[in-house]
Amino acid sequence: MKTQAGIGRRAGALLTAVAAVGTVAALPGQAQAAEGPALPPYTFDSTAQRVQGAASSSDAPQLKAGATYRGTLKKDGKVYYRVDLDDKRNAYVSVVAVPKAGGKVDYGDGFRVSMQDGTGTECGYQQIGFASSAYPRPLAAYARRIIDADSSTCQKAGAFYVLVEREHKPTSSPDDWELEVRHLSEPLLKKAGPTALPEAWPSGTPAPPTGGPKQRQGGAGVHDAASLTQGEWRLFYRVPVDWGQQLYATAELGSSAAADEYVSYALVLSLENPALGHVDENSGSYNGKPATVALGPQRPVAHENRTAYDEATSGMRFAGWYYLSATLNPEIAKAYGDKPVPLTLRVNLMGAPKTGPGYDGDPGPFAVTAGDRDAAASGVSGAQAAEQAERSDSMQILAAAGIGSGTVLLLGLGAWTLLARRRAAA
Repeated sequence: MKTQAGIGRRAGALLTAVAAVGTVAALPGQAQAAEGPALPPYTFDSTAQRVQGAASSSDAPQLKAGATYRGTLKKDGKVYYRVDLDDKRNAYVSVVAVPKAGGKVDYGDGFRVSMQDGTGTECGYQQIGFASSAYPRPLAAYARRIIDADSSTCQKAGAFYVLVEREHKPTSSPDDWELEVRHLSEPLLKKAGPTALPEAWPSGTPAPPTGGPKQRQGGAGVHDAASLTQGEWRLFYRVPVDWGQQLYATAELGSSAAADEYVSYALVLSLENPALGHVDENSGSYNGKPATVALGPQRPVAHENRTAYDEATSGMRFAGWYYLSATLNPEIAKAYGDKPVPLTLRVNLMGAPKTGPGYDGDPGPFAVTAGDRDAAASGVSGAQAAEQAERSDSMQILAAAGIGSGTVLLLGLGAWTLLARRRAAA
């Protein structure tokens, strides 16, 4: 996969896990398929509103802050959305693009999401694509408008336009991509925080956490990713990372006695931030022996990280739920058959939580609460936490005789699982 500012006999093997704090040992789940490849459907947020992006900015539908939307992106397509922004708050619009299962992608296929003001000036963008032509999987990226006293562009209040553009190669499947779109607004600071990056920061890799694996079923989409805390876990998770904390992650494919065939781009490990902006990724090959893919050490979460040009540093800009996805190449199925290849995600969270920059109001998803830590310890998914919050809100409404309450939006990163199965003998 890049970022800027053959399928198995009866079914391919595709594993995507969303991980969290501790060590994750993930084995592929099972998906039955009568003919050809099949994937359990990506779980879109059930509260998402269906909205069609426009071909022109003048017809762009409005996205409201805190809401989730469903859209479609055609091959070589361009769609516009509108967000109305003030001149005080940072704003983010994230896009999760979900290619059709079983389709073909080529090197460089992907999409670009950008935000523009009314003059067409670009405020911020992210571009993401596939680094190999092996298999499709969900991609996530975001655009942002940042308030900066030293900048003269994109600082005024008014209508801004979000442009999502798809890059499609002639050899790729022409299927539409489904989109999950979110608009988030970052609260104001009580006072200006630091803007200079520290010259020295802990960049060494810690020893992996100890302890045996624990079974915890994960989710299949953005809305229902399960939560984890320190330990060893299995499949599809998210991790709360507070201000001042550092995240370290490695993914290891266990050995297999089924074959020793070499598979390039066998495993891709990716990290996304609480606004679903892409932070970092790495990939590795596999030949039946243990193979490890590691993300580079991430800087401690800090407000000043947003001043960096480097995406990996800039992405660690706020506290909240961070998401790891580990994707297994379906070519593994051709050589290693219907036996799952063990995948272990080892994740360290280093450093004690620190006081954040001080938001002048509810930080929303840009914070780690005691409830988040409880969710990580108990494995409550984002969807379950939202349901619990809604039930709690309902009880509060009854108790307060009609006083309204807010809606909790918890984010995750989509996950797909597919276990290759051999064609039955005649």
